[in-house]
Amino acid sequence: MSKGKGKQSEGATALLPPMPNPSAGSANPSASLSSLWGYILPALNHIVRSPTNAVDKAPAIDISYHMGIHTTTYNYFTAQSEAANARSPHEADCGADKPGNTVKQASGTDLYEHLDKYYMDLARELLLGAPEDDTTLVQYIIPCFKRYSVGAHSVNRLLNYVNRHYVKRAVDEDRGWLTLSDIFDAVAKSIEEGDTREKIAKKLKERRVEELKKWGYEENGSAEALAQAEQRAEAASTVNRVVPLAALALRRFRTEFIEPLLTAPKMKGKKRRPGAAPVGDKSHLPKSRLARAVRELLEVQDINPEERLNLATDLAATLCAVGVRNSHPLRKKLEKFLTTGTP
Repeated sequence: MSKGKGKQSEGATALLPPMPNPSAGSANPSASLSSLWGYILPALNHIVRSPTNAVDKAPAIDISYHMGIHTTTYNYFTAQSEAANARSPHEADCGADKPGNTVKQASGTDLYEHLDKYYMDLARELLLGAPEDDTTLVQYIIPCFKRYSVGAHSVNRLLNYVNRHYVKRAVDEDRGWLTLSDIFDAVAKSIEEGDTREKIAKKLKERRVEELKKWGYEENGSAEALAQAEQRAEAASTVNRVVPLAALALRRFRTEFIEPLLTAPKMKGKKRRPGAAPVGDKSHLPKSRLARAVRELLEVQDINPEERLNLATDLAATLCAVGVRNSHPLRKKLEKFLTTGTP
């Protein structure tokens, strides 16, 4: 039975060939943001939105389309940089070089913000598709996130030039997930008179490692473990921080999908008359939808213990990946179950 399903899944996946390079005609896709976005949007939709039975692998695009997107993005960024460098001395005297100026921001910021909005809209659409029944909510979230995540990582590789050109520059300008102001107060207390520049830099690095330990990194861990912890920390950052595109997508899944499910809805209706008997005591019930769904999963539903364990493991990994901190009550509840086997 399972073998038959596997063959069916492979067949369904095989029916989705790589997306060919769309014809741009005589138009130059790198001429403007709108033309560039129009060129790459079909690829984004194919990679992230196309239905597929293989949640562990995103649909592919043709190699010529892949190279076309890379070249077009490079040309767009280069043209924007050249335009900024060629502006007149008068424009420079008027403050064109000041941080936040639209001329300076043109090289990368506009495309980055378009991608952020794309993931914001997508995450909201996925939330709208969530079942109303709490008993099936977790079963919806897991494959939904896996499909979203694998697509986001594929787009991250496709548009890696954005990371190399724009994100890296923003981080160098202290606009990344962890800024000097975030850690300087703590480090400043440990700085002593006579400390060299190298010693202060070492203390800043140690403080950064302390932050990454909150996301699973261990001292002298592997480069892969470091990258994973940093991506989690990036996803946990506020939306005004510049992070790589994969973390950008994960962050939007948290802010637009997970956090609304973690928020207790505001109760509307008439207030109970003073002295009137309450209609059932529901104070013990979890208030957020996701908290109720986890309670159903761990304490109520009559399902196979192995399935319950797998769902709890996957949900815990999802919350961690999108930047829900380990101090959150729901992460603590899942961690307790995974550690002790009891809710």
